[in-house]
This record gives sequence, structure tokens and C-alpha cells, in this order.
Amino acid sequence: MPIKIPNELPAAKTLAEENIFVMSETRASTQDIRPLRILLLNLMPTKIDTETQLSRLLGNTPLQVELTLMHTKSHQSKNTPEEHLLAFYCTFDDIKEQNFDGLIITGAPVELLPFEEVEYWDELCTIMEWSVTHVHSTFHICWGAQAGLYYHFGIQKQPLDKKMFGIFPHVADYKQSMLFRGFDDIFMVPHSRHTTVLREDIEKIPEIKILASSPEAGIFAMSTRNGRQIFITGHPEYDAGTLNKEYVRDVNAGKPIEIPKNYFPNDDPTQAPPATWRSSANLLYSNWLNYFVYQTTPFHLEQLH
Repeated sequence: MPIKIPNELPAAKTLAEENIFVMSETRASTQDIRPLRILLLNLMPTKIDTETQLSRLLGNTPLQVELTLMHTKSHQSKNTPEEHLLAFYCTFDDIKEQNFDGLIITGAPVELLPFEEVEYWDELCTIMEWSVTHVHSTFHICWGAQAGLYYHFGIQKQPLDKKMFGIFPHVADYKQSMLFRGFDDIFMVPHSRHTTVLREDIEKIPEIKILASSPEAGIFAMSTRNGRQIFITGHPEYDAGTLNKEYVRDVNAGKPIEIPKNYFPNDDPTQAPPATWRSSANLLYSNWLNYFVYQTTPFHLEQLH
């Protein structure tokens, strides 16, 4: 089944060219089925890239997904055209009386700031608190995961000596986890961050279970016992070229940056990097939608209250 997104969203053309089944709003309204209502809080500066990446993954399942895009009202985006936000995005005030099957909170390039100094921190806290009673399962990504762990459980992020940057091998710590059902014994995930969360801090919280990790990149996936909150520290949604864009950006800006690990063939930035994590990324989102959203969400969303 397809993902339902606005007819004129730039992602629609990209996904159609990739043979990913995208359904128009008109066609979706004629199907006798309740789509999964997924809200995407997009905190990334390159919002069009991020909404396309996540739409690609959400659209690769047997379920009909209705995607709603949201941005923060308390931050003015400098990298996304205002007309795009006005045409396709809502703010929290627009949807706060509604309920959703799932919520995705993306990463954001603010990890070196204390949480309370982030411009939209108060608004984000309001949204995360609202999600407890208005969303069946919330999927936090990278800085969004660190923010969620800090807000809900008081777990502080820790600075790294150097940026965790590249593609790293991972294993499932909890092999019975439905989130990692069908995964290979070793799977690859992109990471791009300056901070981390410590295993010993996570293990102090009985409500959280560690699901997967990397010997080099650390904890990757965590979940509350009922799967209502999932925390992912990497970026499985990234395209093959995303880390290259970040690498070139930092090099051009004169920032200290190493070549991303396990990314370019022979560590040669002139060669096109292969995507070695695409299948696991698709399976991760498919498992989340199936086991943590579709299988357990109430048919009548008002029952979430």
C-alpha cells in the first residue's frame, strides 16, 4: 500500500520516479480503509531532503500511511522556502486537538547546545508531553532521541572527543525485539553526531530496554517496554549521498572533519559511496509501522486519551 502525501509535495515526484507507490489525496479518499496517521515533526534544516527520505521509507510497507508534516512555530527556518512551509506544513497549534497513530521527531543540528538553550526547546517539550496522550508510538531520531531521553527520563547527552561520522556495523542486543525482526546478524547504520548517550545511564532506567548497539558507535536503539517511545541515535533514513554533502559542507567551511568511516570506496571522496544500509532502514521502518503502530493502535484514535 502507498504513502498518502499532498499532491504537490516535491517528494511525490521523486518517489514516483523511484517506483515507490504514492497515492494522491483524491485516490486515498475513495479507499474503504483507515490509514495510519503519522505526524512528522521535521527539525532538520534541509526539510525537503528529510521529508523525502522519510516518505520513501514510510511508503515501502503494505499499509496506507497518511503523513502530516509539522515544523516548530518558535524557529524561523533559514534553509527551507517559506512558501514550502506554508503550503505543506502545519504547526502544533493546528493539530494539538488531534490524535495520531505515530509521531516521528527528527534530529537537529543543535546538539552542542544545552537542551534548554535551543530556541524551540519549550515548544518541543510541549509536543513531547502531548505525545504521551495523543500519539500511540513516537519514533525519535538522533538529537530527537537525545531530547526525548532527556525530557522523559532525565538522561543527559555526553560530548564526544570527535564527531561520530560514517557507516558503522551494529548488532541486536535484544534478539527477540520485533523492531529488528528479519535483520541480519550485523547491519550497517549511518551516524553523524558530536554527542552520545552512555549505556550505564540508560541501564539505570528500568522503563527503557536497549535493543541494538554498535561496538564503535555505541547505543543505537532503545524502547520503552510497551514500544510507545522508541529512540534511534543514528540516521538510517539518510540517502547514499547525505554524508558526502555534510563532509563537503564542513570541508568548505574549514571545520575539522575526518573522512566518514566505511563510506567512500577506499576512503576516496572522489568515488561515489554505495548505500550499505538501505535494506535495513526499510525493514526498521516497516517493523515500526507494523508491530508498534498498526498491530496495537486503537481503531478509534480518541481512545488514546
